[in-house]
Amino acid sequence: MTDIIEHQPYVTDEAEGDGWRMLLGDSCERLAELDDDSVDLSVYSPPFASLYTYSPSERDLGNSSNDGEFFEHYKFLLRELLRVTKPGRNSCVHVQQVTMAKANYGYVGMSDFRGEVIRAHQEAGWIFYGEVTVDKDPQAQAIRTKAHCLMFQTLRRDSAANRPALADYLLLFKKHGDNEVPISPDVTNEEWIEWAHPIWHGIRESNTLQYQSARDNDDERHICPLQLEFIERCVRLWSNPGELVLSPFGGIGSEGHVSILHKRRFIGCELKPSYWATAVKNLQLAEATRDLPQLFDESPEQ
Repeated sequence: MTDIIEHQPYVTDEAEGDGWRMLLGDSCERLAELDDDSVDLSVYSPPFASLYTYSPSERDLGNSSNDGEFFEHYKFLLRELLRVTKPGRNSCVHVQQVTMAKANYGYVGMSDFRGEVIRAHQEAGWIFYGEVTVDKDPQAQAIRTKAHCLMFQTLRRDSAANRPALADYLLLFKKHGDNEVPISPDVTNEEWIEWAHPIWHGIRESNTLQYQSARDNDDERHICPLQLEFIERCVRLWSNPGELVLSPFGGIGSEGHVSILHKRRFIGCELKPSYWATAVKNLQLAEATRDLPQLFDESPEQ
């Protein structure tokens, strides 16, 4: 692990509600509590190697000292995910390619993080089943990241330094074996026509849980929460209502929030206590929202 980390006390906890359970702790350890072949779908975004610092914990994959150490630990988790997933069922993984900074590598370039994640899954025993490129707005990305390679000034000074914006990717993996319970998704034919495209358009980058929650300044804010529409498509396509969705990197509870609203059960795990506490609040809110009477529900016949 990197030299900047602190040796913090390792704590565990858990909270639960109607149809959900949120675990605090190291997912490599907490997943051992789950039964074999018990999870119907997993949806998550792993730490992007050392691109972001999520916490100072030595257990945080984002604090790995190099890519080799990161993938050594990640593949252990992938084997646990494979064990708990039902045969013939899927895992949806959100990734980006990772930029290489001149200060760290001596040049500016890209690391094939997407490809490394695919190979790690295959080595762990997963089937690489499909992928989707998620379109991103280059101007919004330029404003948010201040990346010189996207700037108009760079284009006019020397366009050899320009490159396209970074896309997001959905990587779809499947566990070997036959799926015993067919999925009858609550997805219309019109939605499938759109979602079957190899490129997903219209995933709004601002449509994240922390943006919608409008939390106070003192509340925890995740560095890069997953877009809710991305999660919704995965949950509705590859699980039935009432089935169990897992996120081993639960963050502030985005995957659980969407799963609960769409009447799935959820179990998540998060290492960082402040993220975990925020996730619990968000899952409680989703449970309360799910249970509200719907305005346009049909009334029973009198």
